[in-house]
Amino acid sequence: MLVHGVVWDSTSPALRLFAPEGEFSEIALARGSALGLRVVPGLWCLGHTKVHGPGDRTHVPCRGSSPAERGKQCGACFARDDSRLMHDFHRGTSVPTGLRAYLMQPHWLYVATFANGATKVGTASAQRKWNRLAEQGAVHASYVAHAEDGRVVRILEDMVTRELGLVQQVRSASKVAGLVEPRAGVEILALNRQHAGRVRDLLGGLAMTGYSVVEEEWDRPALADRLCDAADEGRRHPYPATFDAGGHGLRVHSLSGAIALAGLPDASGAEVEGSFVADLGTLKGRKIEFGPHLTAIPALQDSLF
Repeated sequence: MLVHGVVWDSTSPALRLFAPEGEFSEIALARGSALGLRVVPGLWCLGHTKVHGPGDRTHVPCRGSSPAERGKQCGACFARDDSRLMHDFHRGTSVPTGLRAYLMQPHWLYVATFANGATKVGTASAQRKWNRLAEQGAVHASYVAHAEDGRVVRILEDMVTRELGLVQQVRSASKVAGLVEPRAGVEILALNRQHAGRVRDLLGGLAMTGYSVVEEEWDRPALADRLCDAADEGRRHPYPATFDAGGHGLRVHSLSGAIALAGLPDASGAEVEGSFVADLGTLKGRKIEFGPHLTAIPALQDSLF
């Protein structure tokens, strides 16, 4: 099974998989879910996407099931992928008709803050207003503008970065490190509101049309609360293995974006002491086999504890 990542298509997240027979399936990642899997060494192409309009797109599997060369794609699939063109649409880049229809729907501009205080500005289509932030793994987030289309919202996004210095990307490794030792929730909330206020002040003074300034806070999924809570009881540790090979066994206690707060069962089924912060997003592009696998931790236990 080829992993396509962690998705939040609803308030119930799942690990999305693509079978050799050409069908997608999903494994629920609810509280208490157990995952036992073996990772086949290698990183594989996920294929490419053709966008036909808002809410309408087709996944095209990689013809050769090739190793990944550019991100999570081979060179041929990267060149055929519609979604890579959307980032330059507002600069006048020509895009296919279906992608243009997708980009011309209403979009939201948001400000998201993560567990270590890192803050970014980003965009979400009208249909994925909530889900986009759930998949990003924000601790707190605010919507700051509603734009009539994707061109306007990306102009605003670039302006916020240029004028206020807010980045447009926060690395997964930074998110993981922040969740091992998260800052207090009241600090993250205050920081997010401070940045959101600065963005609204900037946008409110522009001589530009096609958008309205909004004041609305994102509703974080309840499954993320324990992971995002600095006061959570018990010791946290980084997950003691990498998802590039070998066997892994986890029990999900909380999930923020693709990052899990997990217990590690031993051979008896009991969990070892402490909780572990594991980035399930690094399984994307990996081939896995499910089974009664465990994470090998005995040799690491002394250094962890």
